[in-house]
Amino acid sequence: MGFKRKLFTRLTLDRNYEMTPDSAWFAYNLTLLPVMFSATMLGVVIGALPGLTTTMGVALVVGFTGAMSLDNGLAVLLGVFVGGVYGGSLSAILLNIPGTPSAAATAIDGHILARQGLADTAIKVTRLASVVGTGLSCLALYFLTPVLAAFSLSFQSPEFFMLAFFGVSICGSITSEDLALKGWIGGLFGVLISLVGMDDLEGAPRFTFGLVDLMSGISIIPVMIGLYAFPAVVNGLAEAKRAVATRIVPHVATKSAGVFAIVARRLDTVLKSAGVGIGIGILPGVGEDVAAWLAYDLAKKTSREKEKFGQGCYDAVIAPETANNAGCGGALIPMLLLGVPGSPPVAILLAALIMHGVRPGPMLLVESPNFVAQMAFMLFLATVCLWAVASLIARPITKILNVPAGVLLPIVAALSFIGAYAINLSRFDLWLALFFGALGWLLQKMKYSPAPIALGMILGKLLDSRFRTTLMISDGSFWPFLSRPISFVFLCVTLCLLWRQYRSRSSKTPG
Repeated sequence: MGFKRKLFTRLTLDRNYEMTPDSAWFAYNLTLLPVMFSATMLGVVIGALPGLTTTMGVALVVGFTGAMSLDNGLAVLLGVFVGGVYGGSLSAILLNIPGTPSAAATAIDGHILARQGLADTAIKVTRLASVVGTGLSCLALYFLTPVLAAFSLSFQSPEFFMLAFFGVSICGSITSEDLALKGWIGGLFGVLISLVGMDDLEGAPRFTFGLVDLMSGISIIPVMIGLYAFPAVVNGLAEAKRAVATRIVPHVATKSAGVFAIVARRLDTVLKSAGVGIGIGILPGVGEDVAAWLAYDLAKKTSREKEKFGQGCYDAVIAPETANNAGCGGALIPMLLLGVPGSPPVAILLAALIMHGVRPGPMLLVESPNFVAQMAFMLFLATVCLWAVASLIARPITKILNVPAGVLLPIVAALSFIGAYAINLSRFDLWLALFFGALGWLLQKMKYSPAPIALGMILGKLLDSRFRTTLMISDGSFWPFLSRPISFVFLCVTLCLLWRQYRSRSSKTPG
């Protein structure tokens, strides 16, 4: 009992609680776990429903945490956060409709595995990858917080621009079937879509064509719902009309030992992806969406099964799911020590902490030296709850593939468009979803993937604002992009990547 007393005395905010170590022990085990389990279940459901993003889920529950104690409030918020990031993979695998933007990379190979009868295996593999990624981010949050926070301070506008430029450059390699140029076109198109609306730096309207509804920009959720859900529903109903089953191969269940073996054989991919997720997570304002794509691209370049990417590859679902969940803990680091959130859901979490009287920032370790340890422990509890929730729903949720397409797909379409409307309660977003749905169906016929468009939209604002900020500070000079070491390294890596993509695709082109 002496060890337990020391552990929970350390993990408890002594300034805010008048609890004995024994009562703290019972509070964390009997109160926090059920609360966090329920919150994680809610987060998984929110993440799995197209249109209800993790950010929206955290925002929906933050108001209810005001009357709770700090520990219960954190349990709810972290549970919804971690569960939401994982939940997006479920609809991505089963329906090819990412529940959240961070699951778009998972959908590429995840749904192919499902159509091969491996939905149960794919879901269990992503569950284990998500749990491992979140667990490793707990360790990073606890042990590496001072080092990683100091590193994030070295990133300024030139570095953020080069990071975004590198992210757009991988569009040529992630999903193009024939030409890298198609991936780059999709990525640049996504960047152009992200520029619609009021300019963040000067407040001038861009590409709005006089429409008031476009002043606030184009939300990524209606676009993703249109690009992914509309073609999936149309093609699925067409197959059903031709009496083609929703599943191509009968469903195959996999035992836990087999899942552990699949992930263990790809331990290098797990560790590299977790490193990407944590590293991207600590960069303020980047988030888990970018981490998932960068991890997917890294896995595709370093995997022993490169040729299987796009045809149903476990590496292709392990990498993004490990990275986006590892980004959860990484995004908490700049929020706690700098007061700058690492992702949109963490920005809402920051507001909740301030509401409870906690002041994240450089003085946090002085005023509340145990708070980082408490957050790491809470994130660990969320990891345990994620494993329990995902294990509970893994087998039942695969039964969705047994529902006839003529029944399932209209329900999916209705939920998708409800999700598009729920973001801003705007009918204009419904029209956007329909427009991009038609465009997505046309692009699919032309063998353009929606994935680069989604990635371009995620990175577009960062690319634009950081580029122009650098030029404003340097009086129009491009020298900062070359003179700063990290920025220069990113530039060299990006140019090498573009050349390699061009050469590899050119060598495959006939004639």
